[in-house]
Amino acid sequence: MTEPNILLAGLIEEAGISNAGLASRVNRVLRTRYDHTAVARWIRDHATPRGRAPQVICDVLTQRLGRTITMSDIGMGRGAASGNASDLGAVATRTAAMWRRDARHESFLKDARPVGGAAVIMPLFEWENPPGDLDVSGSGRTSIGIRDVNRLHTARHRYEEMYRRAGGIPVRPRLARFLAEQVTPMLSASFSDATGRRLYRTVGSLTALAGICAYDAPRQALAQRYFLSALRMAKASADRRFGAYVVALLANQAMAAAEYRLVIQYCETALRAAGPDLTPALVSDLCTMQARAYARLGDQRSCHAQMARSESMSGRIRIEEEPEETSYVQPGLVETQHSEALRQLGDLGAAEEYADEAVRTGGQAHLRGQVHRYAGLAVIRAQRGRVHEAVEPAREMLARVRGMESDRLQDRVHQVRRAIAGRSRDPEVREFAEQADEELRLGL
Repeated sequence: MTEPNILLAGLIEEAGISNAGLASRVNRVLRTRYDHTAVARWIRDHATPRGRAPQVICDVLTQRLGRTITMSDIGMGRGAASGNASDLGAVATRTAAMWRRDARHESFLKDARPVGGAAVIMPLFEWENPPGDLDVSGSGRTSIGIRDVNRLHTARHRYEEMYRRAGGIPVRPRLARFLAEQVTPMLSASFSDATGRRLYRTVGSLTALAGICAYDAPRQALAQRYFLSALRMAKASADRRFGAYVVALLANQAMAAAEYRLVIQYCETALRAAGPDLTPALVSDLCTMQARAYARLGDQRSCHAQMARSESMSGRIRIEEEPEETSYVQPGLVETQHSEALRQLGDLGAAEEYADEAVRTGGQAHLRGQVHRYAGLAVIRAQRGRVHEAVEPAREMLARVRGMESDRLQDRVHQVRRAIAGRSRDPEVREFAEQADEELRLGL
């Protein structure tokens, strides 16, 4: 599926004209018969009109906006449709256009699919390999400093807490509006190279969080675009550790899409590229994801090897030395993921031991993490034929999921309901199934 021309769409909106209005202005100059449907096609299909029309579009928008608009600005320059340009300024412009489109159009990329091939490989290659950005300073009309960047950092923490308590569905549009309205002007401001590094680090983190919310919504194509933009900002910040974290997000998305070999490739890229810059929490999480991927592929030996490496690194985690992005690696997370890997391998006894430990330490985790811990234990007990023992953790899961709007958690409730209700008609089981159905009807 062709990427929509969000650059042109954004400029049309900024200029305050309709699609029909743009078509009419082009027709006056060229004596053509374009209408609003033609402009919609230029945006939706990233189509480029013939002849002088692209330049006339630039002229119309230049006159309306009071600044020079180029072919690249409207997404009709050479290679514009590919979306692979690595120039930092172009990426920042395109990312800001994506924020605006997401904030103003609920259906943006709703039916699109995640991109593959070179559209994903090149951003990873460019992040991993030199050259880096020699100067990321800005030269806009207004100036910003570290205090402004710190304000964004505070906002990121607030939105992350909202996501953990309420889920990605209600948080995504609010965060998209914040990015479009508050962050966009900062990218075009004047700032020093040092401030620019901090700015891209913080804005990249906000963009990655928006991707997490989109992933939870579920809007997978949109989430992937957010992650890839965050990866380019990570390169601009010169923070390899943060870049590896973004690659881990891509790996997690690939896991959900059942692209297990891609998961392994992503994790190996992050481990190789960031190397000594990685913290124990991130290394542990990357190894855990590989373990789960190998389990899905039926490779027990490789799964166990990655589990051992992950457990070794988890013992070295020092929370005070970790960046805030890895705060999700809380006590019990490794056990939760290893339990799932062993369950996939059919080793239910060992899987339950890990799940028990995950629940035992679950009080230190945020609510989303607790939901996954109780759900994992319930499924394993049900699969081992101990349905009545599975009901208790299943109820604990429901108690914690209430009030959250999350597609991922909704899938988790479905999984637990199927595992338990399909194995018994006991009144206690029926009662849980009815409670689960009520939560699912509410849409979580």
